[in-house]
Amino acid sequence: MTTPTFEEGAGSMQAFHQDELDAGRLLVQRCSACSRHVYYPRTSCPHCGSAALEWKMPSGLGTVHAVTTVRRKLADGGDLNVSLIDMDEGVRLMSRVDNLAPDAVRIGQRVRARVQVKDGRGLVLFDAIEGGAA
Repeated sequence: MTTPTFEEGAGSMQAFHQDELDAGRLLVQRCSACSRHVYYPRTSCPHCGSAALEWKMPSGLGTVHAVTTVRRKLADGGDLNVSLIDMDEGVRLMSRVDNLAPDAVRIGQRVRARVQVKDGRGLVLFDAIEGGAA
């Protein structure tokens, strides 16, 4: 994938990232210098300092690193989980596992990312993979 040029700094880079999510695409950056992936979007690699970052589509696979259940009134949408997901590319995202009851999400569980677009706004969610470790 081509790397867009950002003359206005990180603000426009984050806007590009959100535009991609709004279009239903999750992209992460990969450093051409050290080959490590980067997420959340940045102008330089936090691992080696290089500005040679390219946008790549990740595999979408990951593992639940940590999880907590946020208790909410049913009128407010009910309980939900907040999870830290370690993607196979080596980046960590905060999101939620959407296809399980909040208290059924387990550390070590394998998940797959998807982008949910609601009211024109993209959000990264994860679904548990059948047979994944827990």
